[in-house]
Amino acid sequence: MSNHFDAFARSYLFVPGSRPDRISKALESGAHAVIVDLEDAVAPEDKIDARQQVETWLENNPARQILLRINAVGTRWHYDDLRVATAPNVAAVVLPKAENAQNLALIAEKPVLPIIESALGFVQLDAIAAHPATRRLIFGTYDFRADLGLGSSDEALLYFASKLVLVSRVAGLTPPVDGVMAKLSNDSGWLREAQRARDLGFGGKLCIHPRQVGAVNAGFAPSEDEIRWAKKMIAGAGERATAVIDGEFVDRPVLLRAKAIIQQTEQLGCLR
Repeated sequence: MSNHFDAFARSYLFVPGSRPDRISKALESGAHAVIVDLEDAVAPEDKIDARQQVETWLENNPARQILLRINAVGTRWHYDDLRVATAPNVAAVVLPKAENAQNLALIAEKPVLPIIESALGFVQLDAIAAHPATRRLIFGTYDFRADLGLGSSDEALLYFASKLVLVSRVAGLTPPVDGVMAKLSNDSGWLREAQRARDLGFGGKLCIHPRQVGAVNAGFAPSEDEIRWAKKMIAGAGERATAVIDGEFVDRPVLLRAKAIIQQTEQLGCLR
């Protein structure tokens, strides 16, 4: 797993904080980042014990970096979770139910990945994205659907997903991370879902099982056809402002897209 999770990570794999025995295996799964979860994956009665287990794991594995999803602001576990998040091998804090920029200010000296999963968080999106602690936005799609009473179709989230991509770009953030895939046995569906998220402008996706990681990594990687096309456009255009290559008109925007594909390929290579 690369330490440059914020710049290049495409797959984010959750591990329950109550199962620290799974963390090392998750770090070897091919996921670009591993999120140890003290929130939704842990029952209320188990949260104190899970926090203690994670704290012990962090002390015993000082060279292994993770991301830590803490409990939300306003819960009785939040401040104790923040104490654990100060460990040097917690690379960033994943903040659920991010609903205003003041929530981020409470997390000292750590990059934050706020999860937008409510109507209130969405209307505060610009302020959250602009906060200096924010490194990348995450779209909590299932909670978001529930909060707004949306249906299960892709179209129901289209406006909101596109707004996350737009706001991230304006704020100078890495493209946002799309929500989880709940089905645990649908390899071709995982790939299509990852590819669709990439087409919408997302830069990564949450995973809840190691089996999903390969499909997500593949879905967010440029295809061989895209790479060949990009190399052909760049080589054919040379130093010219415009050119016609294989019947395709090539100008600055086309070359920018081609160069972005090559750059993404190189970035992904750093994670392998």
